Amino acid sequence: MDTTGHGYESPPSVTRIKACASQETNSGNSIITPERTVNTIPKKKQTALKWSGWGYNDTIVVCEPNGNLYMTSDRYPHMKNKHVNQSVRLWLRDKLNMDLYDESTMVRSPVTPQMEISKPIVNEDFMKGLQRYNISYSMESDDRLFRGHGHTLDDIIHLRTGKIERVPDVVVWPGCHDDVVKIVNLATEHNVVIIPFGGGTNVTLALTCDPEEKRMIVSLDTSQMSRVLWVDKANMTACCESGIIGQDLERELSKHGVISGHEPDSQEFSSLGGWVSTRASGMKKNQYGNIEDLVVHIRFVTPSGVMEKQSLGPRISSGPDFNHIILGSEGTLGVITEVIIKVRPVPEVRDFASYVFPEFQYGVDFMREVALKRAQPASLRLIDNEQYRMGQIYKDSLGIFGSILDSIKMFYLHSIAGYAEDKLCVVIAVFEGDKMDVNQQKTRIKKMTEKYRGLDAGSENGKRGYTLTFSIAYIRDACIDYGVLAESFETSVPWDRCANLCRSVKNTISRECKARGITHHETSCRVTQVYDAGACVYFYFAFHRGMMDFHKALKVYDEIEEVARDEVIACGGNISHHHGIGKKRQKWLPMQVSPLGVNLYRAVKQQIDPNNIFASGNLVDLKSSL
Repeated sequence: MDTTGHGYESPPSVTRIKACASQETNSGNSIITPERTVNTIPKKKQTALKWSGWGYNDTIVVCEPNGNLYMTSDRYPHMKNKHVNQSVRLWLRDKLNMDLYDESTMVRSPVTPQMEISKPIVNEDFMKGLQRYNISYSMESDDRLFRGHGHTLDDIIHLRTGKIERVPDVVVWPGCHDDVVKIVNLATEHNVVIIPFGGGTNVTLALTCDPEEKRMIVSLDTSQMSRVLWVDKANMTACCESGIIGQDLERELSKHGVISGHEPDSQEFSSLGGWVSTRASGMKKNQYGNIEDLVVHIRFVTPSGVMEKQSLGPRISSGPDFNHIILGSEGTLGVITEVIIKVRPVPEVRDFASYVFPEFQYGVDFMREVALKRAQPASLRLIDNEQYRMGQIYKDSLGIFGSILDSIKMFYLHSIAGYAEDKLCVVIAVFEGDKMDVNQQKTRIKKMTEKYRGLDAGSENGKRGYTLTFSIAYIRDACIDYGVLAESFETSVPWDRCANLCRSVKNTISRECKARGITHHETSCRVTQVYDAGACVYFYFAFHRGMMDFHKALKVYDEIEEVARDEVIACGGNISHHHGIGKKRQKWLPMQVSPLGVNLYRAVKQQIDPNNIFASGNLVDLKSSL
């Protein structure tokens, strides 16, 4: 690893080695240098994205008094022409006291921030350095506010109610790796705090600034470092700058006949560097791997120098793999500037499927069977009954013949197959590859479903179920408008404890709600990623705040979620499968990795960043002792 500090000439980086190799190769045009990426999201993010919620400014969820449901832009065609029928309306009213037909119960978020942003702390010497190096920056309040939060329920409620104690003092936009080196050197020299910013989609309070920090806080926004530097089709790798967001990455790679396949729920807005720094996972990890499986090489700027391997090989045995210090470091040690990832050919075929099972245990057993036989398609998700019922708000608006056909299908499920609507669950599958492989996979999966009383529910339902994932966060924000607080949390768990963990956590949340007098609440779950030894489980927990104001309701929500996480761990789960720790889950880290593990992290932090320049406060509270 190159950890050369200030005043020393570093060895040539892997990026430069590859560039030289591309001039000498005899393998034709295997190495491609694309043109500069055109960013989907502008530099001034708030001109396109909401300041107090998820996604695009022009996109909100609307339900008309007649039950017609739609989004206000054409970005999500799967959300056109939906209808909330009376049975779904009554179910939501019973469970969450939320009447989608009655707009009078809604309180929309303010269009513009309703808070006063504190004046920035300014380190004049640092600012002179930025000007000397001609590095773009802003001290405007809206730029600072946008980069002072993520997308936890806490973040959104605090934004809507004007309770943000501290935001970054300046936003800087480096244009390349060398700019980042200059910024980090300046911050180290002048004792300025840096908080790296990628897409801002975290759900861990990772971007929350310490109100007690006396130093200037810099938000280092990597969004202008968004190039695909090269694509090597001989070795099926690509070198990309860390600020490129998921949708831009796949668009640019596909121009050259390849993709990364990494598709988290946040793919539209989250960045490659953010994926690495949180050890992210995507919906198609079965085929393409988690981010740690995709990463070949990382270029990492720290206060003590640049850290990167000097190797082009696919694997190296040279002691501990220090990439794994960078993976999951959550902005506490340095800035990821460039990443070499594995790529795959654009699949010839992409197909969807869905299957219905009589109850959740059958679905879990089916997922376990698929894992045991190593038959996973690109994506496989099991949705429990509560989430299935909630998902009925997305049903297409049906004409008279469509309604009759829908009734026939439900009649078959209930009266002939013997499925109860309040128990059934659904599996959504995505298949990718060449036509023959996809057909073979689908046939094999179909046979496994029959073993567990599964019924084929069609490819259209599968496609709808998969693509709706990208609109869930919009629905969460709409729920807040109706007075319902909702959030997700996830874990991974061994197979033999999966179904019990799901039951126990739901029961725990129900008990805690009852103890607090909360009468309208719902908890659902889904199994989203499948492994040999276990699975990832997502929980969605919501309750109506009733007569509580938002701050009181948020406090109660956080208390219940904390008890639920304790139950997750008691049942054999862990604190996070892919969201990370941030500041929201710090209390469980010593239990998860051992006190010795935390001390090892502290030692690495002391060596790499002795003055705590990267003082985001994530992972471990350095002010406290174990």
